[in-house]
Amino acid sequence: MGAEFSGPKEFRTVMDRIFTMMSDDPDMGPKLRDADVPQRFEFEDVDMVVNIRAAEEGEDGCLFWQWNDDIAWKPKVKMSMSSETANKYFQGKENVAVAIARRRIKTSGDVKAALALIPITKPVYAQYRAVVEAEYPHLKV
Repeated sequence: MGAEFSGPKEFRTVMDRIFTMMSDDPDMGPKLRDADVPQRFEFEDVDMVVNIRAAEEGEDGCLFWQWNDDIAWKPKVKMSMSSETANKYFQGKENVAVAIARRRIKTSGDVKAALALIPITKPVYAQYRAVVEAEYPHLKV
């Protein structure tokens, strides 16, 4: 049995923190904004969906996300995974290409564009591991 979130509320709190870290990072944030790859993530086990896109003029940070499908943009790529897979990924313990091949992550759309973002987001792994260590030790993998 892997590291598990206490429930959907904790999952969303932690994911909001990760997205904020990436959005506000002086290196990652602008690169992710400039890449401009709108994405939709579905987390089946916690019954949640989040849509993420590059921040637009006048919006804070480099990324904008919304926890529903009531959006005014079309995702370029869609991914579906468990909260456990997301947790492993952000700790640098889940290889996306392998997870896709083994169907731990189901994808549609421009997967190549999403995979191109992985090198940009790698610095968040250490940041997230530090947050897990300090505040959510039950999530450590």
